[in-house]
Amino acid sequence: MQQESSVIKQQSLFDESVVEQPASAKSLKICLLGYRSNPYSGGQGIYIKYLSKALVDAGHTVDVISGAPYPHLDPRVKLIKMPSLDLYANGLGSLRPHHLKSWANVIEWMSKLTGGFGEPQAFGRRALAYLKKHGRGYDIIHDNQCLAFGMLKLQKLGFPLVTTVHHPITQDLDLALNAARRIRDHLLIKRWHSFVYMQKYVISRLNHLVTVSDSSRDDIATAFDLQPSCISLVHNGIDIEAFAPRKDIQRIPYRLMATASADQPLKGLRYLLKALHKLLPEYPEIKLLIIGRPKEDGDTAKLIRRLKLSDHIEFVSGITTEKLVDYYAEAQIAVVPSLYEGFGLPAGEAMSCAVPLVSSSGGALPEVVGDAGIQVPPGDAQALADGIKKLLDDENLREHYALAGRKRIEELFCWQVAAGEMVDFYNKVLEEQNADS
Repeated sequence: MQQESSVIKQQSLFDESVVEQPASAKSLKICLLGYRSNPYSGGQGIYIKYLSKALVDAGHTVDVISGAPYPHLDPRVKLIKMPSLDLYANGLGSLRPHHLKSWANVIEWMSKLTGGFGEPQAFGRRALAYLKKHGRGYDIIHDNQCLAFGMLKLQKLGFPLVTTVHHPITQDLDLALNAARRIRDHLLIKRWHSFVYMQKYVISRLNHLVTVSDSSRDDIATAFDLQPSCISLVHNGIDIEAFAPRKDIQRIPYRLMATASADQPLKGLRYLLKALHKLLPEYPEIKLLIIGRPKEDGDTAKLIRRLKLSDHIEFVSGITTEKLVDYYAEAQIAVVPSLYEGFGLPAGEAMSCAVPLVSSSGGALPEVVGDAGIQVPPGDAQALADGIKKLLDDENLREHYALAGRKRIEELFCWQVAAGEMVDFYNKVLEEQNADS
């Protein structure tokens, strides 16, 4: 399948420049898979939303098969809902006898009952059953990190399968174990992450892997004993039209903003809270807006109470993209304190909105941020505080990083570029498969 190329001319919303992007001349029918695709938190729902939109913008047909929670998609993208028990939202009490007629439901229920996370495996079974009946019309099936046994069976049946691995879940496991204080917590964390063993088995047998950063490629190869050369690279993108500067909204002085899963150790929020505590004596007006929702009595809530930060922190969740961009426009500084990121969408979104950024250097964040933001070592509250202070005290420096951040995203990380590179990868896979048949 020989790819021809044309050019998409994309108008910058910030500096009036024109960015030229390659586009595939051959239209593909693509099926994207997501075992859960939360539109408001976590990167998987965001990845599916924007990749599918960029692919249809480039002239391709895209269906999304997803378990709950379901993504918010462009109207041109067809959503095929793959209902699950969604026991982490509905609770074990929602189970009914008829649910247990399905092996996928049994797996999901038994995993939840014993403290595990069975959704990837259960979704893999449901997606396999659906695609065996309805999937032969797709040119490409693209799995978004399900890495379930069902994906191996799809590949064995001859379906052209591509799998995105954002980062090795072993990173989440290791950081969660390091943050746990009790033996009981260690056991619960290991049980929750027991699906990692399935992923290790599956990923080593998949033919076409792609990841979102050089850092993730190296980490995946190390975690799963693979050669880095076996993993292709297509960077994530940012929707530079949606995430754009808002000149009609004024910055709020001393307003910080962070987007983070509040109780996930990987996201490093506790270090930002400690940094905020250090800054308060010099900047009593400082406020931190967090896009996320903490557990009522989780570690984050306890730390906020201990540091007496309640009057300086606001949490919001379940907001639209438009409202998120409004919040970015109001923020004087965005902060990404993550201990590790496979890519770092919050950093890219902030930069695209021309918000001065202070970021850790965890994982792939240096690839995304480059010299367009202040970077500090991960897990260092004092360094975070120093970086924030540097920007609070220097308006010219804030303006410099605002301009540099937007420019970097436009040139390197917009979704049009990502979609073009992904289609190139799809066509390479199809050419290889056709040559083997």
